[in-house]
Amino acid sequence: MDLTSTAQVDDLEGIKRSVDEFLNRVDKIEKQVVEVEQYYESAGNVQGDNSKGGSVVKEKGREKHLIETKKPLQDASDVETSAARGMQELMRQFSTILRQITQHKWAWPFLEPVDVKGLELDDYYEVIDKPMDFSTIKSKMEAEDGTGYKNVREIYADVRLIFKNAMKYNNEKHDVHVMAKTLLEKFEEKWLQLLPKVAEEEKRLLEEEALAQLDIQLAQEKTYANLARDLSVELYQVDMKLKDLKEMVIQKCRKLSPQEKRILGSALTKLSHQNLNRALEIVAENNPIFQSSGEEVDLDIDAQSDYTLWRLKVFVKDALEAQGKVAGGVAVNDNLDNKKNNSKRRRELIDSLANTNIKKTRKLSTL
Repeated sequence: MDLTSTAQVDDLEGIKRSVDEFLNRVDKIEKQVVEVEQYYESAGNVQGDNSKGGSVVKEKGREKHLIETKKPLQDASDVETSAARGMQELMRQFSTILRQITQHKWAWPFLEPVDVKGLELDDYYEVIDKPMDFSTIKSKMEAEDGTGYKNVREIYADVRLIFKNAMKYNNEKHDVHVMAKTLLEKFEEKWLQLLPKVAEEEKRLLEEEALAQLDIQLAQEKTYANLARDLSVELYQVDMKLKDLKEMVIQKCRKLSPQEKRILGSALTKLSHQNLNRALEIVAENNPIFQSSGEEVDLDIDAQSDYTLWRLKVFVKDALEAQGKVAGGVAVNDNLDNKKNNSKRRRELIDSLANTNIKKTRKLSTL
């Protein structure tokens, strides 16, 4: 029997709505806290892939942190652009070397892929693992689909491969071997002239990339530090809101009548072992003297605050509804021993609650 009036039900509904709004806010804060924790956990281990430095700003309410990572990310982009320009210049100079080598009178055997079938070189692919020629290099240098060369050292390696393959497949006295060896020496001479510029560009690029990555890392740290500070403020506000909500609940909690206390006591005895323990924990949360654990428990319902009694009332109502669904569905989880112990505990509890105007001294043995 539920004696709650319509007005009281409305009050409870209003409180529930406030609680739902409060929980939604806490859920959002929790997600942000997890994100900050994950950042600081990985910050010491992950030094690469700083391209995600702005991910923290995607959710509404955090756009203000965007500016903190925007400039460093733009600086990193500028480094890439600068590197591309530097590489283009090196490619241009390297192309001059290639043109000089390919225009040599002995370069003709290496301009196109080896005609393995036409020359009946049946063992060619058994000897040569990676065939290479100048037309293949040219096509790769001109590729714009991301499959091209990333730097001149890759081109240098393929040019050497052309001549090394020819020298490997043909013996030292063969014309092709001699031609390849001669062109390789000329190519190495010209490469040594370009190498200082290549090394200088690589050094410059590494330094700029390191500075850009450092700026991104510092910006990330500042972003998450500011976010952590904002979350700290929000958590304080949530704590204050929780206190206000608790006060509102207490104010809305009228005193239960003796009959309502008897109904509550009777309902407590119908709880499952798990729910009964949870009910006693609710009492302990707001009554530091009450001990919900241990071999014996004293419960004086008259000694509990209105707030505690209303919490018990709401909990018991929801718990019994859930138990009803389980019992009406499949089976009860308690085994026979638990049922026996629960029955004993419930009998002791209802005896303890039978007269709410008298101090209870009967002991409840915990399970």
